[in-house]
Amino acid sequence: MDTTLIQPDDTWLLWAFLAGWAAVSIWLEQKYAWASKVSGAIIALVGALILSNLKIIPVEAPAYDAVWGYVIPLAIPLLLYQANLKKVWNESGRLLLLFLISSVGTVVGVFAAFFALHRFIPELDRIGAMMTGSYIGGGVNFAALSAKFETSEGMISSTIVADNLMMAIYFFVLIAIPGIQFFRKKFPTPHIDEVEASADKGADTLAASYWHRKDISLKDIALSVGSAFVIVAVSFKIAELFGSVIPDEGAGWLLLGGLLGDKYLMLTTLTVAAVTLMPKFFDSLHGAQEIGTYLIYIFFVVIGVPASLPLLVQNAPLLLIFVFIIVLLNMIVTFTAGKAMKFSLEEIIVASNANIGGPTTAAAMAIAKGWKNLIVPVMLVGTMGYIIGNYIGTIVGNIFARLI
Repeated sequence: MDTTLIQPDDTWLLWAFLAGWAAVSIWLEQKYAWASKVSGAIIALVGALILSNLKIIPVEAPAYDAVWGYVIPLAIPLLLYQANLKKVWNESGRLLLLFLISSVGTVVGVFAAFFALHRFIPELDRIGAMMTGSYIGGGVNFAALSAKFETSEGMISSTIVADNLMMAIYFFVLIAIPGIQFFRKKFPTPHIDEVEASADKGADTLAASYWHRKDISLKDIALSVGSAFVIVAVSFKIAELFGSVIPDEGAGWLLLGGLLGDKYLMLTTLTVAAVTLMPKFFDSLHGAQEIGTYLIYIFFVVIGVPASLPLLVQNAPLLLIFVFIIVLLNMIVTFTAGKAMKFSLEEIIVASNANIGGPTTAAAMAIAKGWKNLIVPVMLVGTMGYIIGNYIGTIVGNIFARLI
């Protein structure tokens, strides 16, 4: 690993950067109009990308693993504390249909990219399977399919680099789309309109008006954070228990294990159940959304770190083209179908994001944009990608293996 100014084991310095840059990104977004249009999420991501490529911060470090392992799980329940279950179920069925259509776009993209590049990229049948699972589900599917098809470590690392850069670029594109007048004219935008209608016209930016100062007490902070820790611990233990006792043989058992053994699906389920059973308690907590959103901004910083441009140029330029074709066709299919079926621009964006980036990044985007009514539905439908991703990825990999 190349030497960097801040070493991977400089945990306090790295956390100072992660937490500090997330804070700066939020401040810029709420202070300046240009930053509000770009969004704090992109500022957070790009800042980390620049520093990692200038060799100031490392590409891998235990601090980053802690964000994935602890910060994100804590952010999820905090951001679901005001979930209206009745509204969620009314909306998530519709969003699930769009998500499945978007998954078809991913498969179409994988086949197109495979036939265009399989003569130039080794092990592309295995990589195609991995990316099918990853771009329908997430990193869990990527890891599972890479192990299943025994892809070489060199090709796995090169694919990860290309994937990380493509994810960062596409995330930037999706966040920028709502600010482009062409899309605002062609698609309905009810969630954007709601945010703009509720904005304080005297505020510096739209972000500042949305995140206006609220009444909050020490008790609110204590109960919000404390309950989040409890929900995460209980959810992960239950998922771990189911994962250990459910057999891993047979399609039915695999499906059941995927549902009950997935810790993020269990976390979402238990949080929504708790909020539904005790609505008065969770509605009374102030500050949970703010704390959860700050944690999500730390996540935005981390996802910008691994996009190493020199490593990509050295090892994976064709792989970048491969994943670009997949993402492009996913976007074309999702936006075309969404337009034909009269989905809103916001639903189309989060559905495509849930495919390519997984439910966490899709929910993070909805949070960053203030589309609060889409946060829970996209988490619910996005976690379904974890389940179906391995199945579809396996089918695609087996088809490619016969074609080579």
